Amino acid sequence: MGILRSLSRQPAALFGLVIVVAVVVLALAAPLIAPFSPDDQMFDGLTLEGAPMPPGGQFLLGTDTLGRDLFSRMLFGARTSLIIGIVANGIAVSIGLFVGIVAGYLRGLPSSILMRFTDLMMAFPALLLAIVLAALLKPSLWIVAMVIALVNWVQVARIVYTETRGLVERDFIMAERSLGAGHGRILLLHILPHLVPTAIVWGTLGIATTVLLEATLSFLGIGVQPPQPSWGNIIFESQSYFQAAPWLVFFPGMVILLTALAFNLVGDALRDILDPTQRGRG
Repeated sequence: MGILRSLSRQPAALFGLVIVVAVVVLALAAPLIAPFSPDDQMFDGLTLEGAPMPPGGQFLLGTDTLGRDLFSRMLFGARTSLIIGIVANGIAVSIGLFVGIVAGYLRGLPSSILMRFTDLMMAFPALLLAIVLAALLKPSLWIVAMVIALVNWVQVARIVYTETRGLVERDFIMAERSLGAGHGRILLLHILPHLVPTAIVWGTLGIATTVLLEATLSFLGIGVQPPQPSWGNIIFESQSYFQAAPWLVFFPGMVILLTALAFNLVGDALRDILDPTQRGRG
């Protein structure tokens, strides 16, 4: 409750929080809110010339190139994009925490191997690596989530490694070691709790990056495959109609932008609340 009160005092964070809650609620309630099935090709969903219907009337946001209701597809696309964002980012944060804690706590060769591997992964452009992995594997919702997780964990690992190296030199850790505490007790009870704020902040900020990366992969045709809707593949399917039916690109592009912005605003605010020393460093 204290965090929510703090967020409510910051206009930008409150705006982001409202957008995040709205997107999550709409995604969860998509089967109840959507006026049509996302895959239904409406008999009256195209003009006499075979073009998509513009926004208005029974089709709130118009129809796509196959006569499907765009509003319904965007609602179900929100479910796809958020599932990938949460799952992929959860896996990325978990991997990053594990690698960073182990490398920061241990010394010598194991730490060097883990961090040099992390540096090697950071050297590859994330988008290029994601494209290669997605092209090698059969694209699906869960494969896309795994691919995004495999390219997003390195930043978390680097931050956690730095914080862990600082924690292991603290007096309370040295005192625990002198009392005979085992490695597991020190890691779980004394180091990991100090890293929870970092995991929360990076978990929130990372969802924005994940949603954008999923949209990019789907737009390139190697992400979530039709007919399952996602915001990215809605734009991919409609790119040739950009001039004739601009709403097919504008509406999904706008919600991608707003969702990414909202998670970034909330993540920045959480960073300032949970770690005041980082205030203003976004």
